[in-house]
Amino acid sequence: MTSLLAQIRERVQQSADQPCVVAGAETWTFARLWDQAGRVAAFLRTNGLQTGERVALIAENSPQYMAVFYGVLLAGGAVVPMNTNAKARDFENWIQHAQARFAFVDFAPREMHKLLQVSLPATLVAVNHNAAAMVPESLLHGIEADWSDIDAVAPDVDQPGLTADKHQLACIIYTSGTTGNPKGVMISHGNLAANVASILAALPIQPGDRFLNVLPFYYSYGNSVLHTHVVQGATLLLENSLMYPHAVVARMQNERVTGFAGVPSTFALLLSRGKVAEHDLSALRYVLQAGGAMAVSLTRDVMTLMSNHLYVMFGQTEATARLTCLPPARLQEKLGSVGLPIAHVEIEIRRPDGSRCAPGEAGELYARGGNVALGYWRNEAATAETFVDGWLKTGDLGHADADGFIYLQGRRSDMIKSGAHRISPLEIEEVILEVPAIEEVAVLGVADELLGQTIVAFVVLKPGATLDIKQIKKHCLDNLASYKIPKQILQVDALPKTASGKIKKHVLAESIEEKP
Repeated sequence: MTSLLAQIRERVQQSADQPCVVAGAETWTFARLWDQAGRVAAFLRTNGLQTGERVALIAENSPQYMAVFYGVLLAGGAVVPMNTNAKARDFENWIQHAQARFAFVDFAPREMHKLLQVSLPATLVAVNHNAAAMVPESLLHGIEADWSDIDAVAPDVDQPGLTADKHQLACIIYTSGTTGNPKGVMISHGNLAANVASILAALPIQPGDRFLNVLPFYYSYGNSVLHTHVVQGATLLLENSLMYPHAVVARMQNERVTGFAGVPSTFALLLSRGKVAEHDLSALRYVLQAGGAMAVSLTRDVMTLMSNHLYVMFGQTEATARLTCLPPARLQEKLGSVGLPIAHVEIEIRRPDGSRCAPGEAGELYARGGNVALGYWRNEAATAETFVDGWLKTGDLGHADADGFIYLQGRRSDMIKSGAHRISPLEIEEVILEVPAIEEVAVLGVADELLGQTIVAFVVLKPGATLDIKQIKKHCLDNLASYKIPKQILQVDALPKTASGKIKKHVLAESIEEKP
């Protein structure tokens, strides 16, 4: 299988002068991206980076981010992208755990300034053109290089990453455990190539597509969007904030955007506050949804108001990115499903004893393929628990119908155990979202002495709506078994989310525990 870097080099040869990425007023062609990546590789190798050594990358989406990612790979190193919304202590812990030799950093976030006050084992390189203006002069001594040093180096002719073995480590993505016991997923060059090939076999991405990207590249979803669109010769239009949903939708219209991707909360926000119905989004050739199961009612709204060219996908970091896809042609027929395994991926649904489930029977999803990661960096216990006999235990529960289409029922860790019942929060969330006033909902179990857990629903109302608990409970009673009715329905202004848009249910649980 052709490596990701070799595919990108081929794309550069074919589309050298075409726009690759647009960020504000800055546009980079494919040739410039490759040139800058080569300079990053040369800088790293000149400064002693050895094959397999780790390079942290803490920056917002930008052309420079892309150049660093591919430059590290070209130099034979392994990229360690990090969540820019984390705290300085998290960055410090991740950098030390990954044993990073270098750290490319964006000093726009104030939290990043604290890194300069910590004695780190990594050499800090600023990706900001105006880093000096963003960092107090008293702390500038902590930055040992910036982008001007990258530009001063000629692109590296000897690029070991182009001939890297498929088992060689390409990147580490941390999924949890900021302190104590970090879980960094080890993704190889072969994993990247395999997953990109499988995704491209499922999606209609074409050269010249204009893709509006709101997903952070440091998570696996955004990372896969980056690689697939660069390889195919599409133009990435970077949009790093959803603070003004109307402006995002207006940009889709004005720039005739052909592709877009989001998680369920992305679509909930755009549909409720982006005035989608007032805009012409007819240029959209494909819309991608992943990052968790999306309620059927929201799926229908996306198809009606944004595009009926909706591809529903499922995956996780330990699988590099994607595992399944439900194409638009089967969406109405299999509404609520995440589809079939993508090319070269096998999925089995198993009982706790390891035997395979029958159609319609719920169990845990296991996955196998060239996209399944190497394991967790410096965490043998977690690796042995999750990666078993060549299979990935996803931790996701679900079932397959008679045609093999997969339906998720939530994370194993999210299942609510109330009395003798095991309850899927997703089922309850889908029913509550059918109430017209509800924009978003999160359902979870909280400790109860009698039942073990009781059900609590946190709801966010649409603009101008009022909370009617009786209406919500009546709708639940009409559509759910009595033991699935939430005991409490609590209104919140917003649901706490990760940078990728996933709801932090543990934060909601803690908010209940803190109440007197």
